Amino acid sequence: MVLSIGVDIGGTKIAAGVVDEDGRVVAHLLRPTPAGDAERVAETIAEAVGELAEGRVIGAVGLGAAGFVDETRSVVRFAPNLAWREEPLREKVAGLVGLPVVVENDANAMAWGEARFGAGRGETHLVCVTVGTGIGGGIVMGGSLYRGRWGMGAELGHMQVVPEGRLCGCGNLGCWEQYASGKALVVEARQIAEADPGRAGTLLEMAGGAPDRIDGPMVTEAARRKDPAALAAFSAMADWLAQGLDDLVAVLDPGLLVLGGGVSDAADLWIDQVRETFARNMTGRGHRPQADIRLAELGPIAGVVGAADLARAL
Repeated sequence: MVLSIGVDIGGTKIAAGVVDEDGRVVAHLLRPTPAGDAERVAETIAEAVGELAEGRVIGAVGLGAAGFVDETRSVVRFAPNLAWREEPLREKVAGLVGLPVVVENDANAMAWGEARFGAGRGETHLVCVTVGTGIGGGIVMGGSLYRGRWGMGAELGHMQVVPEGRLCGCGNLGCWEQYASGKALVVEARQIAEADPGRAGTLLEMAGGAPDRIDGPMVTEAARRKDPAALAAFSAMADWLAQGLDDLVAVLDPGLLVLGGGVSDAADLWIDQVRETFARNMTGRGHRPQADIRLAELGPIAGVVGAADLARAL
């Protein structure tokens, strides 16, 4: 049996796992990310790989990195939450672990995991959208991962949907993730609570009467308790999410849209509205096949599974 190791490197934690050729994780561990020290990040990855490889025959290592990865899948050009600037990550980690290494964007790795072993099994054309604090994504076309000319494609959260709109962390205005993400959900709920406290009784009670203390879990819990402001915030997020999905379909014509990320844990509060709004506004509706919308299946291990499978091709 061919085993590989996948590593999902985030701003706060490093998740690593041994994955077999059927996408099963046979061993798994977590380490905190030393985000401010690029050298120590590489060392921590190597330590995790070494621990997982002990007593096993490992063919290769795949790294899913939260940042821009170059077209050779070796250098992290820029990572917003880590001390990586033109970081030769493949070379560093390969030198430490003595195994072939490939580096991929973390959302791409997650998309590939879902395409191969999760919600996208059997579909050759799909777009995976991760809805968390921001929005990430990955594109599989013709059964292959689409990376773009320079390896930096599928930054879906940074499509501009509102000219001169909300300031995004990328420096631009009006990006999709400023309206359809977990962060956007909180912004919307706070604005409603501030403008119309009468609609936000449960939310404000949970936040001690202060709109600026409202957070994501509060919005979810309040929505489950039928708080009007929380429900309105989810409705706004769902409409924006559907709009972006319609735009993606107009450009890419996928057969499937896979939705994952932290906000999908509350999908029962928004998925029906996304599907309905998406179908109502789809370009060419009534004269074309409609892309299916499914929730991701692999959960937090998707990036590990995808990175490991990409490494297996080395």
